[in-house]
Order: sequence, then structure tokens, then C-alpha cells
Amino acid sequence: MPGPNGHANGDATAFSNGAEFGAAAVLARSSDGSNRFSHEEIKGCTAELEVPFDPRVIEWRVTNTSHDKSRGQVIPYADQRAYTDRLNALFTPAGWTRKYTIHTSANFERGKDQKIVAKVLVACELTIFGVGSHSATGEEWADNDNAGTAAEAQAFKRSAACFGLGRYLYYFEGIWVDLDERKRPKAIPLLPEWATPTGWAQGCRPNASTQSHPSAAETKSPKAISQRAAVVAEIEAMADQLGRGLYRGLLRDLARVWNPREIEDVSVQQRVLEHMRSAERGLRRLEAALDKTGPEALVPVLKALRVSSIERVESLETLKRIVLELEVAAKNKS
Repeated sequence: MPGPNGHANGDATAFSNGAEFGAAAVLARSSDGSNRFSHEEIKGCTAELEVPFDPRVIEWRVTNTSHDKSRGQVIPYADQRAYTDRLNALFTPAGWTRKYTIHTSANFERGKDQKIVAKVLVACELTIFGVGSHSATGEEWADNDNAGTAAEAQAFKRSAACFGLGRYLYYFEGIWVDLDERKRPKAIPLLPEWATPTGWAQGCRPNASTQSHPSAAETKSPKAISQRAAVVAEIEAMADQLGRGLYRGLLRDLARVWNPREIEDVSVQQRVLEHMRSAERGLRRLEAALDKTGPEALVPVLKALRVSSIERVESLETLKRIVLELEVAAKNKS
């Protein structure tokens, strides 16, 4: 029976693809990660990390409500303790580590209420010994009493998603449900099979979900093929506008491909295109801010993020943080 870490009876290799790794293998690696797993072992690690969490640790967050507040759009999420439990089960507490860097932005006007407030910005570098490291950022408004905790959790979970842990949660679209008087869901939605450890072990995947993806026959229709080709063309046209780093980074993080022609699901294509358009808007905002501050203002921002140049930015989160910092600097200079 699945346990809270998403594995049968707590067995960290319940869904292994056959590669030998886990606690013993991790402890055999040097703590600096120089003795890396083999390619097949890393694939095995990734397969284990991708397994969905046990439904019992999944919670639901209301992200949008109807005008009368009687219905709300909810999405599932897992507390960061579920992420640490999985990492501990697979690699032991000695097999991985994380490092946080905390920074507070200058005060600036918040758009939704015009309040002058700063942001707490947290970068998390997650390292799995023998596998590698990934980093990501999180942010929260400083007037939130738990701003540091919220930004830290967001950064940690985003960095874990780079290894595949919790990534399946990004496939969910909001589900509309009835809310009670405290704006809480009256009933918890059922998770699709691909979002459970059992369904995942049986080969169910997000692309096979009939709730949000077309049938096999529909994907092979002339109309669907034409639609995919059109979206691919739009994605490819973004390459020159975004630059190699950001373009490849978004393809990798959102679709796990290097070439948009490898994306078969049109909904994934559209999500990639949407993020690329958002990145393009971010770059335009960055240019506008640099026109006011001058290029020298960019140097300390990139240094704080450990990025050598804008061309090396590979995620929308990192770009967003750079833009916010530069816009604050531009406002203070004006």
C-alpha cells in the first residue's frame, strides 16, 4: 500500500526502472558530488523522483473565485515536507543538501493596491550528491508575516521540480468547485490516475489524461496536425527574440525537449508558447529599465544571481527577478 512518500510501504525503489542506486549508492559517493552516478543510474533516480506524491499529502489551493464567491478554481499542491520526505527516502538525509540565498528588494509600488512594499527574494540551490545541482528562485511580498518561509518553500520546490520531483503538479489546470462561507472547497476533487503512485506505476501519464488532453484519434486529425504545426512555427520564431539560453531553458523545463517539433501534445506546445511570450515581454521591460538606469545597473543584479550575462538566463523566474530589480532601480533614479 502506498505510503506518504509515494512508494509502496516506504520502499524508495518501488517504481525503479532497474538501475541500482539509493541510500547505499549515495553514501558511497563523495560528499562533494565529484563521483557521479552513471547515466543509467541518473535515469533511475529521475524516474523515482517523478513518481507522484501519495494523495494523502496533497492539498488544494483556491486560485480564483466567481463573482459571488460561491465557486472557486482550485489546484493541487504538496507541502515542502513531502519533497524532503521523498529525497530522504531515496538518498538519505546525507545524500542531498540545499543552500539558500536571501535578498530583499527596494520598496516599490504594488500594482494591485498601490501600496509601497518590498519583496523577499530567495534563491535555493538543491544538490543531490552523485547526480548534480539545480537552483531556482521564490518570492513573496515583505508585508506577509511569513514572507521568508513562503519564498523559501517556493524556491525549494521549484529547484526540486528541475530534477522531476513534483513536476507532474504543473500539468494541472484549475478545477471549479463549490466553496463554503470561508472560501474553502466543499468537496475535494478526485485526482486523475496519472497523478497517483499506482496509476503512474501502471504507465499513466499527464498526456493521457482525457480530462485535459485530446484522444489519440483527435491528435492525428488533419486539423490537429495543422494546429500543432502552426504553434511550433510560432515557438521557433521566438528563438531569435529570446536568445539561445532562455529559449532552450524554457523548452527544457516545460517540455523536456530541445526542439519544439518533438512536442506532440498541443496543450504543452501552447503552454511553452505562452511562457515564451511572457519572457519576450519581460525582455522588453528589461530594455526599458536599462534605458533609464544604464547597463552598469545590471552588473550587481546578475552577480547576486550568479549569472554571468543575460544570455545565460535560462528561466522565466530568474528573468522576472532581474526585471523587478532593474525597474526598482529605474524608479529610484527617476
